[in-house]
Amino acid sequence: MAAIATAIVVSFSNSSSPLFLSKLTSRFHFASFPKRFHHSTRNLMSHSQPRASTLGLTHPTIIETPKISFTATDVDVTEWKGDILAVGVTEKDLTRDAKSRFENLILNKIDSKLDGLLAEASSEEDFSGKVGQSTVLRIKGLGSKRVGLIGLGQSPSNIALFKGFGEAVVAAAKSAQASNVAIVLASSEGLSSESKLSTAYAIASGAVLGLFEDQRYKSESKKSTLRSIDIIGLGKGPEYEKKLKYAGDVSSGILFGRELVNSPANVLTPGVLAEEASKVASTYSDVFTAKILNVDQCKELKMGSYLAVAEASANPPHFIHLVYKPPSGTVNTKLALVGKGLTFDSGGYNIKTGPGCSIELMKFDMGGSAAVLGAAKALGQIKPLGVEVHFIVAACENMISGTGMRPGDIVTASNGKTIEVNNTDAEGRLTLADALVYACNQGVDKIVDLATLTGACVVALGPSVAGIFSPNDELVKEVVEASELSGEKLWRLPIEESYWESMKSGVADMVNTGGRQGGSITAALFLKQFVDEKVQWLHIDMAGPVWNDKKRSATGFGVATLVEWVLKNASS
Repeated sequence: MAAIATAIVVSFSNSSSPLFLSKLTSRFHFASFPKRFHHSTRNLMSHSQPRASTLGLTHPTIIETPKISFTATDVDVTEWKGDILAVGVTEKDLTRDAKSRFENLILNKIDSKLDGLLAEASSEEDFSGKVGQSTVLRIKGLGSKRVGLIGLGQSPSNIALFKGFGEAVVAAAKSAQASNVAIVLASSEGLSSESKLSTAYAIASGAVLGLFEDQRYKSESKKSTLRSIDIIGLGKGPEYEKKLKYAGDVSSGILFGRELVNSPANVLTPGVLAEEASKVASTYSDVFTAKILNVDQCKELKMGSYLAVAEASANPPHFIHLVYKPPSGTVNTKLALVGKGLTFDSGGYNIKTGPGCSIELMKFDMGGSAAVLGAAKALGQIKPLGVEVHFIVAACENMISGTGMRPGDIVTASNGKTIEVNNTDAEGRLTLADALVYACNQGVDKIVDLATLTGACVVALGPSVAGIFSPNDELVKEVVEASELSGEKLWRLPIEESYWESMKSGVADMVNTGGRQGGSITAALFLKQFVDEKVQWLHIDMAGPVWNDKKRSATGFGVATLVEWVLKNASS
């Protein structure tokens, strides 16, 4: 009889309402045998005071998707009964002996039951185990109806690759309309106990994220048939159970972030984003409080830089401040996560024009705020001790009107510094300026800000890697280590102080852009002017990885790294 260690059940469902809300609830039930972890996510979209008219009459629709159960088991792979047995194979695993039989023990065991069909088919289809390759065969001779080989490359050694493996398995399951799938690595015997735990986490996370399809704005939706995934041979027991719960918590935050970014600007206004933040706080009211500042309150705090950006929009700005405090114990460290929150960016009077301007995608200019709020949702479930976290978003739109900010205007930030606006399309840094001053005033020790800030960073690092900037080496080390655990890619770029010369103004303390050369660096230098020297600060320019062009969807980038970083600073 197979020994079942634990199971995690993940469900996602959406419901219609005037505008938008994504709410997470978690339920736990542990039976004596088998042990189970039940995790459910519901999107209860509602809006207490919708606008008199919603542009386009667009509302998210109800999407019901099935619960997915993850189970750990040590069942014999040839006896497992279900729809697809998915085997992760490296290029080395496909080595064969003189009789063309697999030398790998698991592949050999499976193929011996299939009279060599697997070896024959992999040769005919030129399957070599490279990343991105897969082959699925309908077979007889095993408990499963199909067996699939999924390529892992030469020697898989990072979280991102195993997350990709989980996504590839789900893609195969969707194609075959499978209800239940088993996942096994052809070579897992060389992995340490810690590596097996992190690998299981990555596979489960990848599968959940791969299953997600945002169909809220489609007139017709497809239903997934996948109900269960068994992970064979990677571990069992309390540690595994804890890791699967963690995978569910972080994944729920990532999916929340994706939904926020995917929602169009006529649905997700600054006010609705503020409501989303408030509802995260109310869902986890044992550890969260929320404060939403209106225009008058922001004026009292002299946030002239932020308010200038918001001036042209019919949708008023909302300054979001959530505070996480641990359920018990003392606070040893205070952190702030600051996210750029432009729910739409037209460019203002320097309107975005021409090929590559991507104005139609500028709903994703609040990707930094989505990462911050997604992390808040995940941390509301994880409830780390010893750390206080401030989640800060200066939410607004950058539009065009007779009252709007003009090129050449001089605005005054809340720390008294004056800025000559030489480009209204460099608005994100203007909103972040006041948000960073506000964060420092909360008495925090460290700040990480995230922003889809510059096209220059995309040119430098491409669409998959975010740039990071910080004058503090220790903080860089913390965040990079967190990103290695999350599987998200970061690359440190310099803060070249000599470039500040291009940011000087003849009539104010600074201009808001320094020209085309080194654009992401001068943007970071600008932000640095609004951070207290006593506070450790790191800036993440995530303009590239916020969006997946191939899938035409948000990625949820940043959530997992932020959660890992907060946990690094927690006491447990």
